[in-house]
Amino acid sequence: MKVMVVGGGGREHAIIKKLKENKIIDTLYALPGNGGIAADAQCVAIDAKDIDGLVSFATENSIDFAVVAPDDPLVLGAVDALEAAGVPCFGPNRAAAMIEGSKVFAKNLMKKYGIPTAAYEVFTSLEDALAYMETAPVPTVIKADGLALGKGVIIAMTREEAIAGIQTIMADRVFGDSGAQIVIEEYLTGPEVSVLSFTDGNVVIPMVSSMDHKRAFDGDQGLNTGGMGTIAPNPYYTDEIAAECMKTIFVPTIEAMKKEGRSFKGCLYFGLMLTPTGPKVIEYNCRFGDPEAQVVLPLLQSDLFEIMQAVRSGTLEQTPVVFADGAACCVIMAADGYPVAYEKGHAINIPDEVAPYVYIAGAACKDNKLVSAGGRVLGVSAVADHLQDAIQAAYKRVEKIRFDHSFYRKDIGAKALKAANEGGARGI
Repeated sequence: MKVMVVGGGGREHAIIKKLKENKIIDTLYALPGNGGIAADAQCVAIDAKDIDGLVSFATENSIDFAVVAPDDPLVLGAVDALEAAGVPCFGPNRAAAMIEGSKVFAKNLMKKYGIPTAAYEVFTSLEDALAYMETAPVPTVIKADGLALGKGVIIAMTREEAIAGIQTIMADRVFGDSGAQIVIEEYLTGPEVSVLSFTDGNVVIPMVSSMDHKRAFDGDQGLNTGGMGTIAPNPYYTDEIAAECMKTIFVPTIEAMKKEGRSFKGCLYFGLMLTPTGPKVIEYNCRFGDPEAQVVLPLLQSDLFEIMQAVRSGTLEQTPVVFADGAACCVIMAADGYPVAYEKGHAINIPDEVAPYVYIAGAACKDNKLVSAGGRVLGVSAVADHLQDAIQAAYKRVEKIRFDHSFYRKDIGAKALKAANEGGARGI
């Protein structure tokens, strides 16, 4: 079979490496892929947002199955276009992808169907938003309505920060048209948990929980990023909390989308906060998280391609989805200056014994050598029976990789280890 994966980052590399385990797949394409993904798939220089280009390639090359991984093409309707051309896809259609494409839609959906989330207000006028913030409680959270590479959220601890954040999104339009509408919502407290799930629109099967590390530097300091590392499972996410989330969040979300005529098929990401009054939804994503996929997929023992086919055909309930009992860690190596300004073109040296555990996010091939070509350049993973061992193994692999002007957090998983030692979610 010929399978194409749309996208060109670390998440896509993780998906491709997992799909390679299926022997039915003869050829894997990545559109556009990157210099590192080229070691595991045939890269084709078609942008993920070039919907017509994706369809043309798929039909001209008799693609048997497509995996649309990033948010942008999903929201733009890549799955709709490919399916209309006769190419079976893994991923939600345009109507369902709106759950990530619009924060306003997602919040209104939760409000309508009683799914627990932070209280919120929606604004389309800069003046109205600023007037509201004169008396609104702080801290508060300000979100651009549309897609913003996972960075369209400002946590404002003071009224001055909130006003500046509103100006940045709505007046300065640092996130473009995504800032035409904003959500100002209640500031929640508690541990954060990421739960990816497979769903065919009828049943939802959660994957192993994970913990992301968004801030650029150790101790959760610095600017928000697309993610500097992850561990799985998340020790705060106990069996009891998992059962509560299934009852109050996961199933109600799938049912709500179905009632709205937006049946969701694909990977639905639940960003949760375990508040003192129970789990609440911070955000939905309509695809695998990055770098959450880099710790969750290595723990998947079942065949990913078979699961994806079952999601598409609506037979997920009859398909085995089994994860290992161990733990995983992924450490991101980024270019100095990320997430603001950073240099590109620095040579990357990855020893052969480490390469199988590396997911390339932002790299290119130049003169047959791998060079940095993005902010988050690569992720280094490890799986072990225990979390501490997985963390140690990941960092040992990181130390063997060389490229100039790079940095990485030294404390990925430290918070999780502390939580595990203290009894996880007990006492929250």
